[in-house]
Amino acid sequence: MSKFKIYLKSILIPVIVGGIVGFIISSSIDYNSLQKPFLSPPSITFPIVWTILYILMGISYGLLESNSLVDSKIKSIYYWQLFFNSLWPIAFFLLKLRLFAFIWIIILAILIIIMIARFYEKHKMAGWLQVPYLLWTLFAIYLNLGVYLLNK
Repeated sequence: MSKFKIYLKSILIPVIVGGIVGFIISSSIDYNSLQKPFLSPPSITFPIVWTILYILMGISYGLLESNSLVDSKIKSIYYWQLFFNSLWPIAFFLLKLRLFAFIWIIILAILIIIMIARFYEKHKMAGWLQVPYLLWTLFAIYLNLGVYLLNK
């Protein structure tokens, strides 16, 4: 497979997964009606940031795949974190399980840390490209906990 196709596939997978989840939860998003913690960004921020993060995620995985550095551990951690990532908004917005979503996103952050370490071992840039994702997820943990505590 050409490098172009590898990168295209690697970018499209997380972007499409994120888009599908966004579509599923779109009518259930109650962000603007919630009491939010200090530093909560406006709702328009989220689709923009997540699109950028999904693209970076795809580029990062594409770096590994295009250099034949993907092994079973890399593939497993990558798809597990994508699975946890895709279910968090469903738990938080669709099901309104804010405390469960808080626990779920902590697990996601742990998976991201493991993924960064594994990616970094294989290709330093692939690991570094995931750091914004981890930082945003840590911020999302703060927001999730704040929303849970302020809206019990």
